[in-house]
Amino acid sequence: MSQDDTSPSANSGNALRMAVVGTGYLGRFHAQKYQQLQHCELIAISDVDEKRAAEIASEVDTNAVADHRDLIGRVDAVSIASPTTTHFAVAKDLLNAGIHVLVEKPMTVTVAEAEELIAIAKNKRCVLQVGHLERFNPALLSVADQIKAPIFIESHRLAPYTLRGADVNVVLDLMIHDIDIIMHLVDADLSAIHANGAPIVSSATDIANARLEFSNGCVANVTASRVSGKVERRMRFFQKDTYIAVDFQENNSRICTVNRNKPDKDGVPAIDCVDETLEKGDAIRAEIEAFIHSIQTGTRPLVSGEDGLRALKTAIEIELKLS
Repeated sequence: MSQDDTSPSANSGNALRMAVVGTGYLGRFHAQKYQQLQHCELIAISDVDEKRAAEIASEVDTNAVADHRDLIGRVDAVSIASPTTTHFAVAKDLLNAGIHVLVEKPMTVTVAEAEELIAIAKNKRCVLQVGHLERFNPALLSVADQIKAPIFIESHRLAPYTLRGADVNVVLDLMIHDIDIIMHLVDADLSAIHANGAPIVSSATDIANARLEFSNGCVANVTASRVSGKVERRMRFFQKDTYIAVDFQENNSRICTVNRNKPDKDGVPAIDCVDETLEKGDAIRAEIEAFIHSIQTGTRPLVSGEDGLRALKTAIEIELKLS
């Protein structure tokens, strides 16, 4: 049975009973969105830090529990935004109880853990969605249908150092966003990976570059740093007669196409460019709405467990090249 066979929650038709595990930066946003959305009832917030859980629960007018297992029997679906190292254990408990799960990226620490969660979700007929948030970025969505056969891709994802996400290296913390997008848009198998990186502030790799080569000839050059003096999140796609740029940070895009019908005096074709600036949007809300839609309709989530596994596998292969 595939995830396309996922059945809606037994509570469908009424408000879905939701909860959030983990009350850090992203967990707080998830709780706020559930509290705002129709067709949802935020039942509880869970965190081993009881003081923090109570604080966020008070903000969104819900209950706080210390143990995620106390949610079993009380909720239909959960967002897991706890530290990466806890994702597998928490998701396994909840999926085995028949609870739909939206787990933040990276979905697990190991490939075996991710594969087990996918198997449990299928067996229990639960939605398992992975929180690759950039898939819901308006700038990417505005040009996605124009990205058809990229030959070369370049991405830069740079940020200053913070403790958030420091439980994993920069490949799993930041680069995995772009890995997911690239693997989603390039319709070919990976044929080679070359990578290098270095620890700068933490004991793990803080800056890394990877060259991904695909069987169809496409090459992606991917750079991620969490020790930068600025924030930058850009991707550029080159394909025959077309150049596409996406700025995730500034929410704008550029599409340039070769116009061979308008050569200059030397016979060089004109380049026509269209720039677009998008509304800021709310990617977390869009991600959660997609999760709810999958639960209510029994359809495969936009970012499935298999998608999360594919990105994780690639990230781990890059990690191995760094060691």
